[in-house]
Amino acid sequence: MANMQMTKTPMPEQDPNVRNKNFKEVTLGYTAEMAINEAQRCMQCKKPKCVEGCPVNIRIPEFIAKVAEGDFAAAYEVITSTNALPALSGRVCPQETQCESKCVRGVKGEPVAIGRLERFVADWYRENVNAMPQKAQSNGIKVAVVGSGPSGLTCASELAKKGYEVSIFEALHTAGGVLVYGIPEFRLPKAIVANEVEKLKAQGVTVMTDMVIGKVLSIDELFEELGFKAVFVGSGAGLPMFMHIPGEALKGVCSANEYLTRINLMKAYKEEYDTPILHSKAAAIVGGGNVAMDAARCAKRMGAEKVYIVYRRGEAEMPARLEEQHHAKEEGIEFMTLTNPVEILGGEDGRVNGMKCIKMELGEPDASGRRRPIPVEGSEFVLDVDTVIMSLGTSPNPLIRSTTPGLETNKKGGIIVDENEMSTRENVFAGGDAVTGAATVIKAMGAGKKAAAAIDAYIKGKIGRAHV
Repeated sequence: MANMQMTKTPMPEQDPNVRNKNFKEVTLGYTAEMAINEAQRCMQCKKPKCVEGCPVNIRIPEFIAKVAEGDFAAAYEVITSTNALPALSGRVCPQETQCESKCVRGVKGEPVAIGRLERFVADWYRENVNAMPQKAQSNGIKVAVVGSGPSGLTCASELAKKGYEVSIFEALHTAGGVLVYGIPEFRLPKAIVANEVEKLKAQGVTVMTDMVIGKVLSIDELFEELGFKAVFVGSGAGLPMFMHIPGEALKGVCSANEYLTRINLMKAYKEEYDTPILHSKAAAIVGGGNVAMDAARCAKRMGAEKVYIVYRRGEAEMPARLEEQHHAKEEGIEFMTLTNPVEILGGEDGRVNGMKCIKMELGEPDASGRRRPIPVEGSEFVLDVDTVIMSLGTSPNPLIRSTTPGLETNKKGGIIVDENEMSTRENVFAGGDAVTGAATVIKAMGAGKKAAAAIDAYIKGKIGRAHV
Protein backbone atom coordinates (compact mmCIF):
# COMPACT_ATOMS: atom_id res chain seq x y z
CA MET A 1 0.00 0.00 0.00
CA ALA A 2 1.26 3.46 -0.95
CA ASN A 3 2.49 5.85 1.72
CA MET A 4 -0.15 8.61 1.69
CA GLN A 5 2.10 11.17 3.40
CA MET A 6 1.12 14.52 1.80
CA THR A 7 4.56 16.11 1.88
CA LYS A 8 8.00 15.05 0.66
CA THR A 9 10.32 13.37 3.11
CA PRO A 10 12.50 16.31 4.23
CA MET A 11 16.07 16.46 2.93
CA PRO A 12 18.73 16.88 5.65
CA GLU A 13 20.79 20.07 5.16
CA GLN A 14 23.65 21.97 6.72
CA ASP A 15 22.55 24.81 8.98
CA PRO A 16 22.37 28.01 6.85
CA ASN A 17 24.66 30.02 9.14
CA VAL A 18 27.25 27.25 9.01
CA ARG A 19 27.11 26.40 5.32
CA ASN A 20 27.32 30.03 4.15
CA LYS A 21 30.92 29.98 5.36
CA ASN A 22 32.00 26.71 3.71
CA PHE A 23 31.87 24.99 0.31
CA LYS A 24 30.70 21.59 1.53
CA GLU A 25 27.53 20.22 -0.03
CA VAL A 26 24.43 21.98 1.32
CA THR A 27 21.99 19.07 1.07
CA LEU A 28 23.21 15.92 2.79
CA GLY A 29 21.10 13.30 0.99
CA TYR A 30 18.56 10.73 2.14
CA THR A 31 19.34 7.80 4.37
CA ALA A 32 18.15 4.39 3.14
CA GLU A 33 15.15 4.62 5.47
CA MET A 34 14.21 8.08 4.17
CA ALA A 35 14.55 6.92 0.56
CA ILE A 36 12.32 3.87 1.08
CA ASN A 37 9.73 5.99 2.88
CA GLU A 38 9.67 8.55 0.06
CA ALA A 39 9.61 5.87 -2.65
CA GLN A 40 6.53 4.35 -1.06
CA ARG A 41 4.66 7.61 -1.77
CA CYS A 42 4.74 6.74 -5.50
CA MET A 43 1.35 5.56 -6.81
CA GLN A 44 2.92 3.52 -9.64
CA CYS A 45 0.66 5.07 -12.26
CA LYS A 46 -0.16 2.88 -15.26
CA LYS A 47 0.43 5.88 -17.55
CA PRO A 48 3.19 7.79 -15.74
CA LYS A 49 3.22 11.44 -16.79
CA CYS A 50 6.49 11.95 -14.90
CA VAL A 51 8.39 10.03 -17.60
CA GLU A 52 6.99 12.36 -20.27
CA GLY A 53 8.35 15.31 -18.31
CA CYS A 54 11.91 13.93 -18.29
CA PRO A 55 14.20 15.01 -21.19
CA VAL A 56 16.02 11.64 -21.04
CA ASN A 57 12.90 9.55 -20.30
CA ILE A 58 14.11 7.88 -17.09
CA ARG A 59 11.89 4.90 -16.24
CA ILE A 60 10.80 6.69 -13.08
CA PRO A 61 8.11 4.42 -11.58
CA GLU A 62 10.30 1.36 -12.21
CA PHE A 63 13.34 2.68 -10.39
CA ILE A 64 11.24 4.07 -7.55
CA ALA A 65 9.55 0.66 -7.12
CA LYS A 66 13.00 -0.89 -6.66
CA VAL A 67 13.91 1.77 -4.08
CA ALA A 68 10.67 1.02 -2.21
CA GLU A 69 11.74 -2.65 -2.09
CA GLY A 70 15.19 -1.69 -0.80
CA ASP A 71 16.86 -3.03 -3.96
CA PHE A 72 19.06 -0.03 -4.67
CA ALA A 73 21.40 -1.82 -7.08
CA ALA A 74 18.45 -2.76 -9.30
CA ALA A 75 17.18 0.83 -9.08
CA TYR A 76 20.56 2.04 -10.36
CA GLU A 77 20.41 -0.35 -13.31
CA VAL A 78 16.96 0.95 -14.24
CA ILE A 79 18.04 4.61 -14.08
CA THR A 80 21.27 4.14 -16.01
CA SER A 81 19.51 2.32 -18.82
CA THR A 82 18.42 5.78 -20.02
CA ASN A 83 20.48 8.29 -17.97
CA ALA A 84 24.26 8.14 -18.02
CA LEU A 85 24.74 10.76 -15.25
CA PRO A 86 22.18 10.22 -12.43
CA ALA A 87 24.35 11.63 -9.61
CA LEU A 88 24.58 14.88 -11.56
CA SER A 89 20.99 15.23 -12.75
CA GLY A 90 19.68 14.16 -9.35
CA ARG A 91 21.40 17.26 -7.91
CA VAL A 92 21.04 20.00 -10.49
CA CYS A 93 18.05 19.05 -12.65
CA PRO A 94 14.99 21.35 -12.24
CA GLN A 95 12.69 18.45 -11.34
CA GLU A 96 9.99 20.82 -10.07
CA THR A 97 9.27 22.02 -13.63
CA GLN A 98 9.83 18.65 -15.32
CA CYS A 99 9.09 15.18 -13.92
CA GLU A 100 7.77 16.29 -10.54
CA SER A 101 5.43 18.84 -12.12
CA LYS A 102 3.60 15.91 -13.77
CA CYS A 103 3.35 13.75 -10.61
CA VAL A 104 -0.24 12.98 -9.57
CA ARG A 105 0.75 13.22 -5.89
CA GLY A 106 1.29 16.92 -6.54
CA VAL A 107 -2.41 17.51 -7.20
CA LYS A 108 -3.24 17.28 -3.48
CA GLY A 109 0.02 17.79 -1.66
CA GLU A 110 3.64 17.60 -2.77
CA PRO A 111 4.90 15.44 -5.64
CA VAL A 112 7.17 12.47 -5.04
CA ALA A 113 10.77 13.68 -4.54
CA ILE A 114 11.98 12.05 -7.77
CA GLY A 115 15.22 14.04 -7.92
CA ARG A 116 16.16 13.26 -4.34
CA LEU A 117 15.54 9.55 -4.95
CA GLU A 118 17.62 9.60 -8.14
CA ARG A 119 20.47 11.23 -6.25
CA PHE A 120 20.17 8.71 -3.40
CA VAL A 121 20.39 5.75 -5.77
CA ALA A 122 23.41 7.17 -7.62
CA ASP A 123 25.20 8.02 -4.36
CA TRP A 124 24.42 4.61 -2.85
CA TYR A 125 25.85 2.88 -5.91
CA ARG A 126 29.01 5.00 -5.95
CA GLU A 127 29.62 4.46 -2.22
CA ASN A 128 28.76 0.76 -2.09
CA VAL A 129 29.50 -0.72 -5.52
CA ASN A 130 31.04 1.78 -7.98
CA ALA A 131 31.70 -0.89 -10.56
CA MET A 132 33.23 0.50 -13.72
CA PRO A 133 31.31 -0.28 -16.93
CA GLN A 134 32.67 -2.78 -19.42
CA LYS A 135 34.10 -1.63 -22.74
CA ALA A 136 31.89 -2.67 -25.64
CA GLN A 137 33.36 -4.54 -28.60
CA SER A 138 34.81 -1.95 -30.95
CA ASN A 139 33.35 -1.38 -34.39
CA GLY A 140 36.50 0.50 -35.43
CA ILE A 141 34.67 3.73 -36.29
CA LYS A 142 35.98 6.96 -34.80
CA VAL A 143 33.69 9.73 -33.55
CA ALA A 144 34.89 13.03 -32.04
CA VAL A 145 33.07 14.87 -29.27
CA VAL A 146 33.97 18.54 -28.75
CA GLY A 147 33.38 19.55 -25.14
CA SER A 148 33.01 17.46 -21.99
CA GLY A 149 29.99 19.12 -20.44
CA PRO A 150 26.70 17.25 -19.87
CA SER A 151 25.81 16.98 -23.58
CA GLY A 152 29.29 15.80 -24.58
CA LEU A 153 29.60 13.28 -21.73
CA THR A 154 26.17 11.84 -22.51
CA CYS A 155 26.80 11.62 -26.25
CA ALA A 156 30.20 9.97 -25.67
CA SER A 157 28.75 7.42 -23.24
CA GLU A 158 25.90 6.46 -25.57
CA LEU A 159 28.24 6.04 -28.55
CA ALA A 160 30.78 4.05 -26.52
CA LYS A 161 28.02 1.62 -25.52
CA LYS A 162 27.45 1.03 -29.24
CA GLY A 163 31.10 0.21 -29.89
CA TYR A 164 32.37 3.48 -31.37
CA GLU A 165 35.91 4.68 -30.74
CA VAL A 166 35.09 8.00 -29.08
CA SER A 167 37.52 10.83 -28.35
CA ILE A 168 36.51 13.87 -26.28
CA PHE A 169 38.33 17.16 -26.92
CA GLU A 170 38.04 19.49 -23.93
CA ALA A 171 39.33 23.09 -24.06
CA LEU A 172 40.00 23.37 -20.32
CA HIS A 173 42.50 21.42 -18.23
CA THR A 174 39.81 19.37 -16.47
CA ALA A 175 36.94 17.42 -18.01
CA GLY A 176 33.38 18.26 -17.04
CA GLY A 177 32.57 21.54 -18.76
CA VAL A 178 30.00 23.66 -16.93
CA LEU A 179 29.72 20.88 -14.31
CA VAL A 180 33.21 21.81 -13.04
CA TYR A 181 33.64 25.48 -13.95
CA GLY A 182 30.09 26.74 -13.47
CA ILE A 183 28.31 24.84 -10.69
CA PRO A 184 29.76 25.34 -7.18
CA GLU A 185 31.11 22.56 -5.00
CA PHE A 186 28.30 23.08 -2.48
CA ARG A 187 25.74 22.10 -5.15
CA LEU A 188 27.73 19.52 -7.08
CA PRO A 189 30.89 18.05 -5.53
CA LYS A 190 33.59 17.78 -8.18
CA ALA A 191 34.62 14.29 -7.01
CA ILE A 192 31.27 13.09 -8.36
CA VAL A 193 31.96 14.60 -11.79
CA ALA A 194 35.44 13.05 -11.80
CA ASN A 195 33.93 9.65 -11.01
CA GLU A 196 31.61 9.92 -14.01
CA VAL A 197 34.56 10.81 -16.25
CA GLU A 198 36.42 7.73 -14.99
CA LYS A 199 33.41 5.60 -15.95
CA LEU A 200 33.60 7.03 -19.45
CA LYS A 201 37.27 6.15 -19.71
CA ALA A 202 36.45 2.61 -18.56
CA GLN A 203 34.04 2.46 -21.53
CA GLY A 204 37.00 3.15 -23.80
CA VAL A 205 36.46 6.88 -24.31
CA THR A 206 39.66 8.91 -24.76
CA VAL A 207 39.54 12.27 -22.96
CA MET A 208 41.99 14.93 -24.17
CA THR A 209 42.18 18.20 -22.22
CA ASP A 210 43.70 21.55 -23.22
CA MET A 211 42.38 20.94 -26.73
CA VAL A 212 40.76 24.11 -28.02
CA ILE A 213 38.99 23.04 -31.21
CA GLY A 214 39.21 25.90 -33.66
CA LYS A 215 42.76 26.68 -32.47
CA VAL A 216 44.71 23.49 -31.78
CA LEU A 217 42.73 21.57 -34.38
CA SER A 218 39.91 22.54 -36.70
CA ILE A 219 36.77 20.51 -37.36
CA ASP A 220 38.13 19.92 -40.88
CA GLU A 221 41.35 18.47 -39.46
CA LEU A 222 39.40 16.08 -37.23
CA PHE A 223 37.90 14.62 -40.39
CA GLU A 224 40.74 14.91 -42.90
CA GLU A 225 43.83 14.23 -40.77
CA LEU A 226 42.57 12.19 -37.82
CA GLY A 227 39.99 10.06 -39.58
CA PHE A 228 36.85 10.79 -37.54
CA LYS A 229 33.63 9.88 -39.33
CA ALA A 230 31.37 12.21 -37.35
CA VAL A 231 31.79 15.10 -34.91
CA PHE A 232 29.48 16.14 -32.10
CA VAL A 233 29.88 19.76 -30.95
CA GLY A 234 28.88 20.21 -27.33
CA SER A 235 31.11 23.18 -26.59
CA GLY A 236 28.60 24.98 -24.38
CA ALA A 237 27.91 28.68 -24.05
CA GLY A 238 30.77 30.40 -22.32
CA LEU A 239 30.58 33.91 -23.79
CA PRO A 240 29.14 36.24 -21.12
CA MET A 241 26.71 39.10 -21.75
CA PHE A 242 26.95 42.59 -20.27
CA MET A 243 24.52 45.50 -19.91
CA HIS A 244 26.66 48.10 -21.75
CA ILE A 245 26.01 50.74 -19.11
CA PRO A 246 28.52 53.38 -17.90
CA GLY A 247 31.12 52.07 -15.49
CA GLU A 248 31.22 48.43 -16.62
CA ALA A 249 34.97 48.73 -17.28
CA LEU A 250 35.73 49.61 -13.63
CA LYS A 251 37.79 47.32 -11.41
CA GLY A 252 35.38 45.20 -9.40
CA VAL A 253 33.05 44.38 -12.30
CA CYS A 254 33.13 40.90 -13.80
CA SER A 255 30.89 38.29 -15.35
CA ALA A 256 29.40 35.51 -13.24
CA ASN A 257 31.01 33.11 -15.69
CA GLU A 258 34.51 34.37 -14.86
CA TYR A 259 33.79 34.66 -11.13
CA LEU A 260 32.49 31.10 -10.86
CA THR A 261 35.28 29.68 -13.02
CA ARG A 262 37.91 31.19 -10.74
CA ILE A 263 36.18 29.76 -7.68
CA ASN A 264 35.08 26.35 -8.97
CA LEU A 265 37.65 25.29 -11.55
CA MET A 266 40.62 27.33 -10.27
CA LYS A 267 39.82 26.68 -6.57
CA ALA A 268 40.04 30.29 -5.42
CA TYR A 269 38.09 29.34 -2.28
CA LYS A 270 41.01 27.20 -1.08
CA GLU A 271 43.87 28.94 0.71
CA GLU A 272 46.51 26.75 -0.92
CA TYR A 273 45.58 28.12 -4.38
CA ASP A 274 46.89 31.48 -5.61
CA THR A 275 43.99 32.19 -7.97
CA PRO A 276 43.20 35.93 -8.02
CA ILE A 277 39.59 36.63 -7.00
CA LEU A 278 37.45 39.62 -6.07
CA HIS A 279 37.12 39.80 -2.28
CA SER A 280 34.08 41.92 -1.53
CA LYS A 281 32.55 43.65 1.43
CA ALA A 282 29.33 44.28 -0.48
CA ALA A 283 28.53 42.59 -3.79
CA ALA A 284 25.65 43.05 -6.22
CA ILE A 285 24.81 40.16 -8.54
CA VAL A 286 22.74 41.37 -11.49
CA GLY A 287 20.33 38.70 -12.75
CA GLY A 288 17.80 36.21 -11.45
CA GLY A 289 18.78 32.80 -12.80
CA ASN A 290 20.51 29.80 -11.22
CA VAL A 291 23.91 31.23 -12.14
CA ALA A 292 23.09 34.46 -10.29
CA MET A 293 22.16 32.41 -7.20
CA ASP A 294 25.42 30.46 -7.47
CA ALA A 295 27.48 33.64 -7.77
CA ALA A 296 25.69 35.30 -4.85
CA ARG A 297 26.08 32.28 -2.58
CA CYS A 298 29.77 32.03 -3.55
CA ALA A 299 30.32 35.73 -2.78
CA LYS A 300 28.84 35.18 0.67
CA ARG A 301 31.15 32.23 1.26
CA MET A 302 34.11 34.26 0.07
CA GLY A 303 33.55 36.72 2.90
CA ALA A 304 31.16 39.40 1.61
CA GLU A 305 29.17 40.96 4.44
CA LYS A 306 26.36 42.12 2.16
CA VAL A 307 25.25 40.29 -0.98
CA TYR A 308 22.38 41.51 -3.15
CA ILE A 309 20.50 39.85 -6.00
CA VAL A 310 19.44 42.73 -8.25
CA TYR A 311 16.72 41.70 -10.70
CA ARG A 312 14.59 43.89 -12.93
CA ARG A 313 11.43 41.79 -12.70
CA GLY A 314 9.54 40.48 -9.65
CA GLU A 315 10.39 37.39 -7.65
CA ALA A 316 7.59 35.43 -9.34
CA GLU A 317 9.33 35.96 -12.70
CA MET A 318 12.75 34.79 -11.54
CA PRO A 319 14.01 31.88 -13.68
CA ALA A 320 16.11 30.40 -10.85
CA ARG A 321 14.92 27.19 -9.23
CA LEU A 322 12.76 27.79 -6.16
CA GLU A 323 15.11 25.60 -4.14
CA GLU A 324 18.07 27.78 -5.09
CA GLN A 325 16.17 30.95 -4.21
CA HIS A 326 15.15 29.42 -0.87
CA HIS A 327 18.71 28.37 -0.03
CA ALA A 328 20.07 31.80 -1.00
CA LYS A 329 17.61 33.60 1.28
CA GLU A 330 18.40 31.23 4.15
CA GLU A 331 22.09 32.05 3.71
CA GLY A 332 21.53 35.79 4.06
CA ILE A 333 21.35 36.89 0.42
CA GLU A 334 19.16 39.99 0.01
CA PHE A 335 16.76 40.06 -2.96
CA MET A 336 16.24 43.45 -4.62
CA THR A 337 13.57 42.76 -7.22
CA LEU A 338 11.99 45.27 -9.60
CA THR A 339 15.36 47.00 -9.63
CA ASN A 340 17.65 47.66 -12.59
CA PRO A 341 21.19 49.08 -12.69
CA VAL A 342 21.70 52.18 -14.87
CA GLU A 343 25.32 53.04 -13.99
CA ILE A 344 28.24 51.61 -12.04
CA LEU A 345 30.02 54.25 -10.00
CA GLY A 346 33.74 54.39 -9.26
CA GLY A 347 36.30 56.42 -7.37
CA GLU A 348 39.55 58.04 -8.50
CA ASP A 349 41.28 54.67 -8.05
CA GLY A 350 39.12 53.22 -10.84
CA ARG A 351 37.34 50.80 -8.51
CA VAL A 352 33.64 50.27 -7.97
CA ASN A 353 32.20 52.19 -5.03
CA GLY A 354 28.50 52.03 -5.82
CA MET A 355 25.80 51.13 -8.34
CA LYS A 356 23.09 53.54 -9.44
CA CYS A 357 19.76 51.73 -9.84
CA ILE A 358 16.21 52.57 -10.83
CA LYS A 359 13.02 50.97 -9.56
CA MET A 360 10.87 49.11 -12.07
CA GLU A 361 7.23 48.18 -12.45
CA LEU A 362 5.73 45.40 -14.55
CA GLY A 363 3.75 46.21 -17.68
CA GLU A 364 2.25 43.98 -20.35
CA PRO A 365 3.92 40.66 -21.30
CA ASP A 366 6.81 40.89 -23.79
CA ALA A 367 8.08 38.35 -26.34
CA SER A 368 9.31 36.07 -23.51
CA GLY A 369 5.78 35.79 -22.14
CA ARG A 370 6.79 37.58 -18.94
CA ARG A 371 5.54 41.02 -17.97
CA ARG A 372 7.85 43.71 -19.32
CA PRO A 373 9.76 45.77 -16.73
CA ILE A 374 9.23 49.53 -17.07
CA PRO A 375 11.40 52.14 -15.29
CA VAL A 376 9.68 54.23 -12.62
CA GLU A 377 10.57 57.86 -13.31
CA GLY A 378 12.41 59.61 -10.51
CA SER A 379 13.08 56.43 -8.50
CA GLU A 380 16.87 56.31 -8.90
CA PHE A 381 19.01 55.43 -5.90
CA VAL A 382 22.59 54.33 -5.19
CA LEU A 383 23.41 50.89 -3.81
CA ASP A 384 26.58 50.85 -1.71
CA VAL A 385 28.69 48.03 -3.20
CA ASP A 386 32.31 47.43 -4.13
CA THR A 387 31.71 44.51 -6.51
CA VAL A 388 29.27 44.00 -9.38
CA ILE A 389 28.87 40.56 -10.92
CA MET A 390 26.89 40.40 -14.17
CA SER A 391 24.77 37.27 -14.54
CA LEU A 392 22.76 38.09 -17.64
CA GLY A 393 23.20 34.86 -19.56
CA THR A 394 25.80 33.54 -21.96
CA SER A 395 26.03 32.71 -25.64
CA PRO A 396 28.15 30.18 -27.56
CA ASN A 397 31.78 31.06 -28.13
CA PRO A 398 32.23 32.08 -31.80
CA LEU A 399 35.51 30.18 -32.24
CA ILE A 400 34.11 26.97 -33.74
CA ARG A 401 31.60 28.66 -36.04
CA SER A 402 34.23 31.09 -37.29
CA THR A 403 36.70 28.30 -38.18
CA THR A 404 34.26 25.77 -39.68
CA PRO A 405 33.09 26.48 -43.25
CA GLY A 406 29.46 25.54 -43.88
CA LEU A 407 28.48 25.61 -40.19
CA GLU A 408 25.53 27.99 -39.90
CA THR A 409 24.45 29.69 -36.70
CA ASN A 410 21.49 31.80 -35.61
CA LYS A 411 21.62 35.46 -34.62
CA LYS A 412 22.54 34.53 -31.03
CA GLY A 413 25.45 32.36 -32.19
CA GLY A 414 23.77 29.00 -31.58
CA ILE A 415 24.57 26.25 -34.09
CA ILE A 416 21.55 25.56 -36.30
CA VAL A 417 20.53 21.88 -36.21
CA ASP A 418 17.68 19.80 -37.61
CA GLU A 419 15.34 17.48 -35.67
CA ASN A 420 18.20 14.93 -35.44
CA GLU A 421 20.76 17.42 -34.04
CA MET A 422 22.63 17.50 -37.40
CA SER A 423 24.09 20.87 -38.34
CA THR A 424 24.25 22.45 -41.79
CA ARG A 425 27.72 20.91 -42.17
CA GLU A 426 27.65 17.27 -43.19
CA ASN A 427 28.83 14.80 -40.51
CA VAL A 428 28.73 17.53 -37.83
CA PHE A 429 26.12 17.23 -35.09
CA ALA A 430 25.59 19.59 -32.16
CA GLY A 431 23.60 19.87 -28.97
CA GLY A 432 23.29 21.48 -25.55
CA ASP A 433 24.13 25.11 -24.88
CA ALA A 434 26.14 25.35 -28.13
CA VAL A 435 22.76 25.13 -29.88
CA THR A 436 20.26 26.59 -27.43
CA GLY A 437 22.36 29.07 -25.48
CA ALA A 438 22.52 28.65 -21.71
CA ALA A 439 19.92 26.08 -20.58
CA THR A 440 19.64 23.23 -18.08
CA VAL A 441 22.01 20.32 -17.57
CA ILE A 442 19.29 17.75 -18.19
CA LYS A 443 18.23 19.35 -21.49
CA ALA A 444 21.85 19.25 -22.62
CA MET A 445 21.99 15.58 -21.65
CA GLY A 446 18.82 14.93 -23.62
CA ALA A 447 20.36 16.58 -26.69
CA GLY A 448 23.55 14.52 -26.32
CA LYS A 449 21.55 11.31 -26.10
CA LYS A 450 19.46 12.21 -29.14
CA ALA A 451 22.55 13.16 -31.12
CA ALA A 452 24.26 9.85 -30.30
CA ALA A 453 21.30 7.93 -31.71
CA ALA A 454 21.31 10.15 -34.81
CA ILE A 455 25.07 9.72 -35.34
CA ASP A 456 24.66 5.95 -35.05
CA ALA A 457 21.83 5.94 -37.60
CA TYR A 458 23.74 8.27 -39.92
CA ILE A 459 26.91 6.16 -39.88
CA LYS A 460 24.98 2.92 -40.32
CA GLY A 461 23.32 4.42 -43.38
CA LYS A 462 26.50 5.88 -44.84
CA ILE A 463 29.16 3.35 -43.88
CA GLY A 464 26.98 0.33 -43.23
CA ARG A 465 29.20 -1.47 -40.78
CA ALA A 466 28.58 0.22 -37.44
CA HIS A 467 27.53 -1.82 -34.45
CA VAL A 468 23.85 -2.74 -34.52
